Amino acid sequence: MADSLYHVAGIGNAIVDVLVHADDGLLHTLGLAKGVMTLIDSGEAERIYGLLPPGVECSGGSAANTLAGVASLGARAAYVGKVKGDQLGEVFRHDIRSAGVAFDTPAAPDGPSTARCFVLVTPDAQRTMLTYLGACVELAPDDVDPAMIAASDITYLEGYLYDPPLAKQAFLKAADCAHKAGRQVALSLSDPFCVDRHRAAFLDLLADHVDILFANEAELTALYRTADVDEALRQVRGHCRIAAITRGAQGSVVVNGDTAVSVGADRVGQVVDTTGAGDLYAAGFLAGLVQGRDLAGCALLGGIAAGEVISHMGARPERPLAELARTKLGQFNSNP
Repeated sequence: MADSLYHVAGIGNAIVDVLVHADDGLLHTLGLAKGVMTLIDSGEAERIYGLLPPGVECSGGSAANTLAGVASLGARAAYVGKVKGDQLGEVFRHDIRSAGVAFDTPAAPDGPSTARCFVLVTPDAQRTMLTYLGACVELAPDDVDPAMIAASDITYLEGYLYDPPLAKQAFLKAADCAHKAGRQVALSLSDPFCVDRHRAAFLDLLADHVDILFANEAELTALYRTADVDEALRQVRGHCRIAAITRGAQGSVVVNGDTAVSVGADRVGQVVDTTGAGDLYAAGFLAGLVQGRDLAGCALLGGIAAGEVISHMGARPERPLAELARTKLGQFNSNP
């Protein structure tokens, strides 16, 4: 839209990631289920940190990764997330702004420290995450600027953030502001365990507040309590306008009413780390949507962005995605 200040505004957990290579033995020692995210408290965070091998620290958070991808594709992006006024909080603020994303949420002067997520990457490229939410739980409705939401084409909500009660209120406030301004709202289900915790609330969100849903097959089937992906796809048709479902190496399927579009995954030389694959798929899809691409084009762009991020360690792109899209798709409008 011509009058948009931002193409995509995202709300999520502002987290600094600690990425380490790990083997299945370490996962067993820590009692972790491979491929899922587990919430931990500050004491457990300190204990786990002492057991981990050396790693790489970099800013993360699911929605923040998505917004960094949106900006890398040339679209205007803004982010809402809570950090503390500590060293990690400053690292997060610097990194996301350096990625081209507007970030003006005030830092908490006291209370829990900035959140961190331990990302254990096994040789099969699967990532297992342990997250200390810290200052994230302090995000409140007052942190949502109605004017910014109203001036954004799409507001993107991160399912991981739905645990704290105040965050739920922030979600509803943002969705209400977006729809009153004639904008769209997108939701990522984030994780099957997150779906299990909030199934009823997520279904209510889909029915009343969400236009675009992002999920993988495990999250979608968890939402509808079925092992049949086709049945889950049938049910989601009646709950939101667009549902974009990632299928790993099989690519993705997008449903819109009676229409279903399947797009294969982008070819990647070597899968190094699947951290951020869903986040960057959402980035490509949303960037395509605000550029006026059809659903197949949005899914293709999502696959390209996801393919780039799984080719290296870390959940944010290492090369400009607009450049990569030009290479793979031909002429790409980097200033929609």
